[in-house]
Formats: sequence, structure tokens, C-alpha cells
Amino acid sequence: MLIGILKKAVKEAIKRWGKIPHWEVFSFDITVPPSEKLGDYATNAALLLAKEVGETPQKVAEELLPYLEQEGIAERIEIARGGFINFFLKQEILEKVIRAVNSQGDEYGFPNIGGGKRVQIEFVSANPTGPLSVAHGRGAVIGDVLANLFSRLGYEVSREYYINDYGSQIDAFAKSIYARYAQLWGKDVPIPEDGYKGDYVKDLAVRIREELGDKLLDLSEENLRVFKERGVELMVDSHKRTLERFGVKFDNWFKESSLHKASQVQKTLEVLRDKGLIFEMDGALWFRSTLFGDDKDRVLVRSDGTFTYFAADLAYHRDKFERGFARVIDIWGPDHYGYVGRMMAGIRALGYGEEWLRILIFQVVRLVREGELIMMSKREGEFVTLDELVDEVGKDAARFFYLLRTLDSPLDFDMTLAVKQAPENPVYYVQYAHTRIHSILREAEKRGIELENVFSANLELLKEEKEKALIKKLGEFPTLVGITHSSLEPYNIVRYSLELAKIFHNFYEMHRVITDDEELTNARLQLMMATIRVLRNCLSLLGVEAPEKM
Repeated sequence: MLIGILKKAVKEAIKRWGKIPHWEVFSFDITVPPSEKLGDYATNAALLLAKEVGETPQKVAEELLPYLEQEGIAERIEIARGGFINFFLKQEILEKVIRAVNSQGDEYGFPNIGGGKRVQIEFVSANPTGPLSVAHGRGAVIGDVLANLFSRLGYEVSREYYINDYGSQIDAFAKSIYARYAQLWGKDVPIPEDGYKGDYVKDLAVRIREELGDKLLDLSEENLRVFKERGVELMVDSHKRTLERFGVKFDNWFKESSLHKASQVQKTLEVLRDKGLIFEMDGALWFRSTLFGDDKDRVLVRSDGTFTYFAADLAYHRDKFERGFARVIDIWGPDHYGYVGRMMAGIRALGYGEEWLRILIFQVVRLVREGELIMMSKREGEFVTLDELVDEVGKDAARFFYLLRTLDSPLDFDMTLAVKQAPENPVYYVQYAHTRIHSILREAEKRGIELENVFSANLELLKEEKEKALIKKLGEFPTLVGITHSSLEPYNIVRYSLELAKIFHNFYEMHRVITDDEELTNARLQLMMATIRVLRNCLSLLGVEAPEKM
């Protein structure tokens, strides 16, 4: 609410000054001052704007003041040293926050801005050549939380997993399974140098032997195809089970091989050829990606006639566009960072526009136990699977901990901390706030208080500093949702939930909710019911349980 009012005031002031043609590019901070004596909120808008208009911060703040005062949300607005503007909100504004939360319930903070627009979020998309590792878990929870958010905002969301079941890595995978299969029959067949050595490959071979006996001992092209197809099927089934345990379900599992079978890769190349964007050099076919912002042109068809992964990815995104998605979000690991430029060049060349595709890159995950780093190597079979992580720390802790850092920050996943039933464990800390409020509500009911009747309580009684801090934090939830929607950064939700839990715990340690004062009790119970609703909204977005007891 305050952000909108400030933007409006800045817009009006800039119109009068006429010194900044595009006021929308101007950004500022709204913070909670260290003491309530300095107001409920403060902004540096005047300080930042002063640099743009060539005035002192004090002068700019004075110019903004009339536009801010006319909105009527503040008891008073003060200009502090350096041009900072402090807001002292009217009590009725804080009361409106509580009433809005309790009246809107699960819908609080989620306007229907999507309007049914179709959005596809593609994430995880791990090669089906091994179990999902802990690195895949980070991408999984990022994509799932964003899908939750977009769904709550009224979009029609499709969660999609792209199965890379085509190319050299699948050939190596199939030959690795065959080697293990042949070894089961006493044959001395080594695993290829570029093969996969994990024990899971032996498990796949055992499964195929159980199904087909010794029919595949002759490694013909047809038998190799069986190892490819059945190996991929078994690994994809494994991925589905793992992700469902992790709380992630996909709407569509899209096979790369289907693009090749339907000649979609070749058709995409023809589209680019018709645009004059393909040329031949050294026996290969190249895409003129430098015309669209890439740092160099890219090969689409190698000199041996095989398609590159990039060619298939262009066909895949062309397929997404033709399926009618208004917006597409891809979530990739850090090893794909150098791939973003060429992909965006391809999207521009196909004519889909900058805003149609957004690519998010998340950084590496490292597992730490008792302060020691756990080393992992997928191809050698020495890695911790996502299943093993969930077994050890649980779904809720795993999902929460994966989001404890921003996407562009490496994450050290502290497995020792994740299993602690103590306040220093962040997911426990937030869930404990939820259970504490439930215990308060249960106690109120034991004392004969009808919770449905507390909504008529006199909220003017909520004037303590801790109470106001809690109300203000509840009022920030819609802004949090908006910021997360635009930034696509799920960490914001985790950060907010921890801040809200901390403010609640601080209030709880200082004040009794159920007192001898019936009116005050009812007012505080109404505040508790608003707090539990927002906590539940946060945990719901994160895909984390909101327990009533712990």
C-alpha cells in the first residue's frame, strides 16, 4: 500500500519538475525504523530522487510531502535528517490490515492478476541416466514454489519436465546397462570409459534381466534400443517417485525423442533458413545468432549430420510457443549459465519476444554434515541422492533449506542443523510459530471463548509496540507476493516467513494473549488468527506443512 502511494507521489512531483522523462525507472526503499519513535516506516525516496533532479534531499522531501499527506494514511509524516521521510500510520490503517487478513483468509495477498493466462514452468529436467541428486532438489523446489505462486495469482500453470532421452549420453547409458546385464550372465564386458558406474546401473540391469531373461545378450542395434528405452523408462519412473516424495508433481513429461520422431528439429531449422539465418561452414550448418545478441554464431547440425543439443532446444521452445503458452520460465543449473545467451538469441530469431521466455539460473548446492563438506561425483556413482536427503532430513526441512539463499548464491545445505528440533533450525522456527498460535487458540476454546465472536473485538486496544510490529509485518505480505512475482525469487518468501515468525515469537514472549481483560483478549485473538493465516499462506507457497502440534 505504502509503495503505491509513494510511487504516485513521486510521479506527481516529477510531472511538475519535468526533469525525469521516465519516472518508472526510479526505485527506492521502504524500511521499518529501529525505533517506533522514528515512525512505522521510513523511505529514502527523497534522497535518491535528489540526485536526479539536482535538489537537496530536504527540498525534495518537502515537495513530496503534500502529495503524501493527501492520501490520509498517516497520523503524521516527518522529514528527518538527510531527507528521509518517516510515516506514523493511523491506528485505523493497522486495524484494516487485521480485518483484511481475516476476511480474505487464504486469498489474502493473492489478487487475480493472471486472469487465466497460460504459463509453463520447466524445471528439474535431469538427464534420465541416474537418480536425482541433491543438486536437482534445489531446482525442483524453486520451480514448484513459483508454480504455486503463479497458480495462486490466477494463472493457468503447467509444470513440465523435459526428458533428455536422445543423444550420446543415452547411448553411453544404454551401453553401461548392457555391460552390467552381461556381467550378470558371467560375461566379461567392461563398462564404457564414458559410461555410468553407479550401483543403480546394476539395479537396472537386474530389473531388465528379470523382465526379459537372456534375450538381450547379443548387443545388436535392436537390443541396444531396448536398453535405451527401458533404461530411460525405469529412470523416469524413479524420478517421478522421488519428486512426489519431495512434494513435486509434474503436469507433463516431454520426451526430447518425440521432437526428432516428428521432424520438429528439422522443421525449426527450415523456419530459420527461410529467415536467412542459417549458413554452411566446414561441413556444418550454423545459426547467425550474433545478429540477436549472442557472442558467436552457433552450430545446429554437425559435419557428421547429427543435430546439436541447441538445435533440439530451439525446436522444443518452438513447440512450447505453438502450444499457446503466454509465458515460459526455464529453471537451469549453474552448468548452463553460458547457454542463456544463445537460447535468448534463438527466441528473438523465432520472433517470440524478450518477455516470452525467462531463464533462471540457480547456483551450486553443497552438503555439509558436522561442518564437513560431502564430496559428490554422479558419473562415478559417488553422490547423495535426493531420496537419501529426504530420508535423512524430511521433505519440509529439505524444501525450506534449499531456499535459504537467493538463486544467484551458492548454498551450503547444513544437514546437521536441518534435523534439529530447536529454534536455530529455521523451518522448525517457522512451523513452531504456527503451532504456538494453534495452542493459544485451543486454550481459548477450552476456556469457553467462541473464536467466531472475536472478529467484532475492539482493535484500537492493540497499541503495544510488539503488536504493531506484528500487524505491520502482516500488512507487508501482499507486497511480498508482488515482489516475488516480478523477481521470480522464492527466497523472499522464506525470508519473510522467518521475519514474521521472529516478530510473533517476540510478541509471545512479552505479552499474554488470553488475559483477564475480555476485550483485549478478543482483540489479541483476532491478531493471532490473522497471523496464523499469513503463516499458513507462506508455508503453503513453500510446499511445507503447517502443523497444529509438534
